[in-house]
Amino acid sequence: MSVVTAAADRSICSPMPVLGKDVTVPLVTGGEVTYAALDYAASAPALQRVWDDVAAYAPYYGSVHRGAGYLSQLSTDLFENSREAVAEFLGCRAGDQVIFTRSTTDSLNLLAAAVPADCQVFVYETEHHASLLPWRDARVTYLNAPRTPAQAIETLERALAGRDPYGPALVCVTGASNVTGELWPVKELAAAAHAHGARIVLDAAQLAPHHPVDIDELDVDWVAFSGHKLYAPFGSGVLAGRADWLQDAEPYLAGGGASRKVARRTDGGVDVEWHSTAARHEAGSPNVIGVYSIASACKALTEAGFDRLVAREQQLVTRVREGLAEVPQVKVLSLFGDDAPRVGVISFVVEGWNSSHFAAALSAEYGIGVRDGLFCAHPLVRTLLGSDPQDPGECGAPEAEPGERSLNAIRVSFGAGTPDEHIERFVRAVKELVSEGAQWKYRTEDGRCVPDRGTAQV
Repeated sequence: MSVVTAAADRSICSPMPVLGKDVTVPLVTGGEVTYAALDYAASAPALQRVWDDVAAYAPYYGSVHRGAGYLSQLSTDLFENSREAVAEFLGCRAGDQVIFTRSTTDSLNLLAAAVPADCQVFVYETEHHASLLPWRDARVTYLNAPRTPAQAIETLERALAGRDPYGPALVCVTGASNVTGELWPVKELAAAAHAHGARIVLDAAQLAPHHPVDIDELDVDWVAFSGHKLYAPFGSGVLAGRADWLQDAEPYLAGGGASRKVARRTDGGVDVEWHSTAARHEAGSPNVIGVYSIASACKALTEAGFDRLVAREQQLVTRVREGLAEVPQVKVLSLFGDDAPRVGVISFVVEGWNSSHFAAALSAEYGIGVRDGLFCAHPLVRTLLGSDPQDPGECGAPEAEPGERSLNAIRVSFGAGTPDEHIERFVRAVKELVSEGAQWKYRTEDGRCVPDRGTAQV
């Protein structure tokens, strides 16, 4: 091995320890195999470090902001220190707020509830539904899917040039597609938005687990992401960024914690003074463990070195793409082309296969967990498949029988905890299924393709 190669190898880290790495699952063909979790884009496995931190804290669990007792004070400190850790992870600016939510979807709905009443929102049809759908009380302009990063910028600039120059405006864009994994030109889009007097929110649900996100460097106004994609347990999310619209808006939820002072009026009514801090939109008893798990994940990823994590993931991306390219029947979905930079999220279809059938065979015969469907990005997947926007097909519920054409795709996704063996098994399984077919019969049950347990092997 050359000195250069050896140095390069040392810069690539090992997989980060995650929960479930040794879990075995049964195969329909007999025996068991270690489960290959390749559905990170839906929910990444929790880091072992995160789980250990939460377990160490659990005996000291207490209600935050509401108690004089030691455990309540300790939990309050942990909660607010977690806010500072997330702010540091995101490169927040002075004056930015970090608000804890339930998920990316919750974060974007919170922001949608806070935009001024006459705000015009610009969103690409390529967005995840969490970014596409919350803007129900705003004037929404849906932008067509661009086929290059440059076209994405041009499309936005043309749309913004034609807007009302005096009203508020907001652009919503993903950092990395949950369908193709392709990176979007966020910094350039932010510059275009600001040049036309608009603000921009970044959906970082798929970007933050795979790539550094710096609010100040990208010059975005808000960032939203979910804990369960950032190697933390379910039920926690973040909205971070500018405070003014959030301070001016009615609280997302009305109740304890959001209110600073409540008093009865002489006429029998109630006067409320709401907090102006992040607490304004964090009513109720917060998910302290979820918040702490996000902060723990942020620290773990930073300490592991994002440059090394990115470098290793790119090796895995290259291996998957090269392996799929060796199978002529496989078509990888892409907006920006083969050379576009991307994270560990790759969607594809297989000629002659129903996508649900293929995903079911990967699971039942190889112990590989992937996702099939429209990935809660229906307009984008239909655009990439070249189907009519009115064609049937639901996210994760294909209507075609095994072997019939479906309007869905297969998505393989991976990240910091993925072993090389899982990638190799996946590539080998794709090749075998395409060349030799499934070893078992399958049927559709409750919208899912499943092994037919009542039949013999084919």
